[in-house]
Amino acid sequence: MLPPLLSAATLDAVLALAEQAGAAILEVYRGADWAVRHKADRSPLTRADERAHAVLAQGLAALTPGIPVVSEEDEASWARLRGAGACWLIDPLDGTREFLERNGEFTVNVAWVVEGRARWGVVQAPALGVLYWGGAGLGAWRQQGGETVAIHCSELPADGRLRVLASRSHGTPETQAWIEGLGPHRLVQAGSSLKFCRIAEGAADVYPRLGPTCEWDTAAAQAVLEGAGGAVRTLDGQALGYGKADVRNPHFVAASAAWWRSRAQG
Repeated sequence: MLPPLLSAATLDAVLALAEQAGAAILEVYRGADWAVRHKADRSPLTRADERAHAVLAQGLAALTPGIPVVSEEDEASWARLRGAGACWLIDPLDGTREFLERNGEFTVNVAWVVEGRARWGVVQAPALGVLYWGGAGLGAWRQQGGETVAIHCSELPADGRLRVLASRSHGTPETQAWIEGLGPHRLVQAGSSLKFCRIAEGAADVYPRLGPTCEWDTAAAQAVLEGAGGAVRTLDGQALGYGKADVRNPHFVAASAAWWRSRAQG
């Protein structure tokens, strides 16, 4: 059953909007307009962020009139997360540093949040030509090269060496210490919300984030991962939720169901 207000036609329209935002990003990525400004928190802001925001904010408002659109690039919208029964939560360009480093690992994130839960999301990686979407109880899919396939988290590696994701741009000593405590493992690096998607498609097992993130960084990819059978939990075992008093997330771990079962079994 689809979450409230999301018909199949609406889902298709949102996927198309994410691809339109990705196309707007690529025009900047492949062009000469590389001016960078910095926001109050010193994070970078490019013309690509602004163009993708405009595509998504205007498109979603037209698609679902009366449903709030909350965007990283519209600070005045952030308060709409709190107390809203449902809203769109977007990060028009997740991985601006990856964009500036030209490694292709940046994404467009769109999440449908209902009563504090990321119920459905789409993650589009325009430079890689891949689109992910899904939600808990709904399944998860990947579209690439004209082919659409259902994706699922995998079982743990037979050799016992976990495939652990680490951020390219935001590693911390706390995260490194946590990873070392896992024992034998292989590091798999990825940028932006693609880290969640790597777990969702069975290419990795666990992604610890003991560093700063905001709600728009995680919502869409969390929905995809949950659709593929994984989960995202805070360090005290609670599901990562949305509409908190502070838009910043607590530390969390995203992982496959197999990894969570292994933890429960000690």
